[in-house]
Amino acid sequence: MKRMKLWMLAAILLISGTCVFTSCKKSTKDTVEAVSPTDDSSQFVNLTDIVPDAILEIRYYGTYNFVGQRIDGYEQPTALMTRQAAEALKAVSDDVLAQGYRLKIYDAYRPQKGVDHFVRWAADVQATEMKPYFYPDLDKSVLFKQDYIIEKSGHTRGSTVDLTLFDMQTEKELDMGGTFDWFGPESHPDFCGNPETGEYTADNSKSPTGRSITAEQFAHRMILRRAMLAHGFSPLDTEWWHFTLKDEPFPDTYFTFPVKQLNK
Repeated sequence: MKRMKLWMLAAILLISGTCVFTSCKKSTKDTVEAVSPTDDSSQFVNLTDIVPDAILEIRYYGTYNFVGQRIDGYEQPTALMTRQAAEALKAVSDDVLAQGYRLKIYDAYRPQKGVDHFVRWAADVQATEMKPYFYPDLDKSVLFKQDYIIEKSGHTRGSTVDLTLFDMQTEKELDMGGTFDWFGPESHPDFCGNPETGEYTADNSKSPTGRSITAEQFAHRMILRRAMLAHGFSPLDTEWWHFTLKDEPFPDTYFTFPVKQLNK
């Protein structure tokens, strides 16, 4: 009888142990899902604390953007990034400063709320107030299909930046031959040239309306590209202004906290 009780106790413990292990496994999975997305900003910095020479023109805080209104989640006109990305960008800044330029930032960390705003806007095909400025050659209905608007953005992981160069001699933005957030092949790094070699080809065959950029404008794009790649960033093949830190610290985490000055 005593031996039977011991056997039954062992069986109960074995069954209980299996249930606990399964429960723990599920809990671990749930924890991973819980931190992606997350509102934890502890690993982020105010970009200008690390790169004081950067000029900020946060387009999504204002109304001059493809939506035509301030984007959800942009509470102040500031730029936030992970510390690792900001420190890499400091090296880029030092590089271009030696060439007579400063970095001008259009966007850095973007909260998921902002991405969701883009998605809602794209679904409303009647909202085309800014079409003449950002996508005159496209019907708005193709923005999802052609991946101009997507439900997840690398910006939300905190190590991506949209930027251009400011010429300290002319005190103007360097002429890149196209505006930030232009929806079209004219924004591609390989438009009218080979970004791998830096060679200008004048090939504008991808432009649906025959638009083009000059050799000088293409060369300006390459100045920015070379500096970014030299200091650990990867380019995007559809936007000359967009770069992501190769070794980004949070490749699977989408953050939700708003864009506003961090108190650190």
